This record gives sequence, structure tokens and C-alpha cells, in this order.
Amino acid sequence: MSMSNLERDILLVEDSPGDVILVREALSGLDTPGELHVVHDGGEALDFLKRDGSYADAPVPDLILLDLNLPVMDGREVLREIKDHPEWRTIPVAVLSTSESEDDIQSSYELNANCYIVKPLDMASFRQAMRALNDFWLSVVKFPPKH
Repeated sequence: MSMSNLERDILLVEDSPGDVILVREALSGLDTPGELHVVHDGGEALDFLKRDGSYADAPVPDLILLDLNLPVMDGREVLREIKDHPEWRTIPVAVLSTSESEDDIQSSYELNANCYIVKPLDMASFRQAMRALNDFWLSVVKFPPKH
């Protein structure tokens, strides 16, 4: 079975409704079957991963798209929690941020982000970035087995 025939779950951690719509739009035109799960702050992201409360049936995501500037718990703290957790650390985390700050980029990689993407400002560029992310992480990459 080829990778592209597998159902993939993407967890988007994003507090901006506009950016959620952009990501959903950009991913909607792509071939890879899968589901986009959206949470709006860092606390919800950890609840999703822990399968707490309303997330009891949540899947283990194949990819996490993480905004840095989040309410409740900052994206950096979420990234640290994910990469420190033995069952979550193998989940690829793509930081998706408007920040081009060298400090934000450096700290994200120091916290073991798998990649850092500056959110493109126009839809065509955003769609191209999501296509590249999809093609690489959800079509090319071989994942460890889910637990």
C-alpha cells in the first residue's frame, strides 16, 4: 500500500479563525486523504493528545501544525511538552508562524520542531506551502507505527 492511500490525521493548533480557514482551504485541494482536526490553544492541544474530556476519541495525529503565539499555553510550551513526552515526541511538528524572528526560529528548532514555516501572506503562496508540506510529510515520509 502506498503512503498516499493511507488516511492521515493533521492536528492544527491555531487561534486565528482566518488562519484556520486558510489552512483548511489550502489543504482541501490536495489529494492526500485525511482529516484536519483543529484546536484553538495550547491547553486544547495537550487535551487532544492526552485524549482528555471531549477529545476521548481523538486519533494520534500524523502531523501537528503549531502556531507559536497562542492563548492559554504558548506554542513553545506546547512544543516542549510534545517533544518531552515519550509517546508524542516522534510526531512531526511543523511550526507555522507569521514570525520571521531569528529568535523564534532558533528557539523552535532548539525545542526540536521538525520544520519552521513562515505563513505566506497571499493565498497562492499559502497553498503552495501547504502542498509542499503535504507532499513531504504526508506522502513521502515513512512514519513509525502508531501506539
